[in-house]
Amino acid sequence: MQFIDGGVTAPQGFTASGMLCGIKKGRTKNDTALIFSEKPCDAAGVFTQNRVKAESVKLTKQNISNGVMQAVIANSGNANACTGEQGRQNALRMAKAAAGVLGIKAEDVVVCSTGVIGQQLPVEVIESHIQELKDSLSKEGHKEARVAIMTTDTHYKECAVETTIGGKTVRIGAMCKGSGMIHINLGTMLAFMTTDCSISPAMLEKALRSSIAGTYNCVSIDGDTSTNDTLTILANGMAGNAKIESEGKDYEDFLAALNEINTQMAMKIAGDGEGATRLIECNVTGAKDVETARTLAKSLISSSLVKAAIFGKDANFGRFLCAMGYSGADFDPDKVTISYKSHKGAKRHGATDFIGRNDGEEKSVMVYEKGVPLNFDEEKALEVLSEDEVIVDVVCGDGNASGTAWGCDLTYDYVKINGDYRT
Repeated sequence: MQFIDGGVTAPQGFTASGMLCGIKKGRTKNDTALIFSEKPCDAAGVFTQNRVKAESVKLTKQNISNGVMQAVIANSGNANACTGEQGRQNALRMAKAAAGVLGIKAEDVVVCSTGVIGQQLPVEVIESHIQELKDSLSKEGHKEARVAIMTTDTHYKECAVETTIGGKTVRIGAMCKGSGMIHINLGTMLAFMTTDCSISPAMLEKALRSSIAGTYNCVSIDGDTSTNDTLTILANGMAGNAKIESEGKDYEDFLAALNEINTQMAMKIAGDGEGATRLIECNVTGAKDVETARTLAKSLISSSLVKAAIFGKDANFGRFLCAMGYSGADFDPDKVTISYKSHKGAKRHGATDFIGRNDGEEKSVMVYEKGVPLNFDEEKALEVLSEDEVIVDVVCGDGNASGTAWGCDLTYDYVKINGDYRT
């Protein structure tokens, strides 16, 4: 398995485009993206767990239910959420506009929106540019599409991997957006995945749900789960492998590649949290089971006090223990050991950089051992906590299971960004 360039157009048969249609006044970068497969795709998706759902989410959940899709159209600048019947019609118009120029059925189009909630989407500006979007489709179009879905993101987020499945070269590509209103169950994020692997809709959904449990669903920026969360994957089968229709080696190989790419995307989201200066990774080991480990890790990276401590470079491990204690997970506090770790020069985000893959010098400091506070070196702790990526290692001593979650620090800029987001 290796990382490659190309994002969502890396797999065979996929093209993309993006352009500025003028959805939100004052925006100067692309705001509408189009992804197309030359062949119909087996498809699967997961969506927000918020009871209030955007019209695009409702439509896409309906469209993808038969496991067949062929295109994606997505806009930023307007969420088309809490918009009633007009919003529903606007989402339908987006699907029909894309389908019309692509020569496919409207039911085979993924529709996504992100941006301000509670305002009607000016869908006519998308319709007026849809032919141009179609005419611009290309293998290089991922570069335009990855920007078009951004809102408060400071960096575009994409990734692609190449692996071998059943003796055939298979590629998986992805792009996503997400910087704020993100908590555990996807968050305000749109994520689009493409693959040329041949795999049934049932196994595609099984793999997707298995993968997000330890990747996308282990990210929290601010504790808010959005109305628009959508993650879809389209598989056109053009790699020519024997179709994956049950569990086995081919399925496991596909899942491993999926986990690799989704881990990178989850970390990119966490590292680009609104106003963030540090990526926080929490690794919990020695838990009695995976669910316990992930619950503890999620509770730590979700805590406002923990996030504030990391921003202030304060090795206040008491906040970590407190967050573990109210997580609801079963563990023995008297067995817990906590350490901070970082790598010199590691980057918390980046368009082409792979997060968590740094060969810089490792620095670490243990602050709490088996239920007892240590007389640690505060200066060394400050040095460790000053890097862009901070890793919190928690050892429970209750078993052999492990889990990881990602978040970011809480800064003054987070409040500033969200205080005037609409106005």
